[in-house]
Amino acid sequence: MTYPAAEVTDGVNAIESIIKEWQDPYLVQDLVTAGALKGISVEEERVRVRVELPYPARGHRQACASALAETIRNATEASQVDVEVSWKVAVPTTRGGLSLLPDIKNIIAVASGKGGVGKSTTAVNLALALAAEGARTGILDADIHGPSQPHMLGLSGKPESPDGKRMEPMEGHGLQAMSIGFLIEEDSPVIWRGPMVTRALTQLLTDTNWRELDYLIIDLPPGTGDIPMTLAQKVPISGAVIVTTPQDIALLDARKGLRMFEKVDVPVLGLIENMSTHLCSRCGHEEPIFGHGGGQRMARQYGVDLLGALPLDIRIREEADGGRPTVIADPEGDLATIYRDVARRVSARLARQPSSPLVAGPRILMTEA
Repeated sequence: MTYPAAEVTDGVNAIESIIKEWQDPYLVQDLVTAGALKGISVEEERVRVRVELPYPARGHRQACASALAETIRNATEASQVDVEVSWKVAVPTTRGGLSLLPDIKNIIAVASGKGGVGKSTTAVNLALALAAEGARTGILDADIHGPSQPHMLGLSGKPESPDGKRMEPMEGHGLQAMSIGFLIEEDSPVIWRGPMVTRALTQLLTDTNWRELDYLIIDLPPGTGDIPMTLAQKVPISGAVIVTTPQDIALLDARKGLRMFEKVDVPVLGLIENMSTHLCSRCGHEEPIFGHGGGQRMARQYGVDLLGALPLDIRIREEADGGRPTVIADPEGDLATIYRDVARRVSARLARQPSSPLVAGPRILMTEA
């Protein structure tokens, strides 16, 4: 449908109707419904539109502006269309009666049902990708027995504590970070039982002076044990991301992780399929050595999004081992592009979460049959 120039001059409502026909690929929603359209002005044959996305979108801003401007030009006779796109990270309401932590807008838990699926590597690259998209991001290494984030971020030393009570986060590659690995020797085992572990994790989270974070990524230990359950019940987690491989064995355990979050009313934002295919470093041949389509089938089964698929690529392993994860080591490369696309999907999906009623937090009780 084409609008003559005379209508464009007076047609703010007409322009809004046109914009409503275009969907943002990450929100999977039109900008009017999403509340992202912040202003329209029409002067003779010139149209100005202002958009504020609810998720960090440094790598998507120009594409969004161009697509929206083209949509308006194709439906009108406007001689000039200017679209300004910015973003402001959405802040959720209190979840389950749990108070939001000071200076942290959103907490995203990255989990897996089993070890060995690349969860920690995915978590750190997701955090770095969110930062690359323009968000203030931190990462909490919640694996008390096997901390890996200090090594992957290339960080060493101990955090400062000016008052002897609270710690300053370590910083690496633009991320604020905290881990038990900063407080013990690298080769020292943590021989603690469940209550000590959960208490230590709670202190790492609440006694760190996080500074104005849009997102805190929590790299959970594998499984559905004490730490994931304690966090889910005591911490206002905004959403969870499940990392799996396409392999049937990994998917069995990933389902348990997903169901755990469902039981404690933590929204599952979606799945990330890691090691989706193997890329030969010599010839580039691609082969699904862990199976094919498992993540997509699981996403359909549980009605969640498949947020992205990462290949089994030697560069991801080498770069994490070297203390410069992929998003930092090769920021313009194909792998970093995938991570940043996943980061936009995660943050956009989180921004679309409905408000939660202020009710008492969920409790899981163990009883004998």
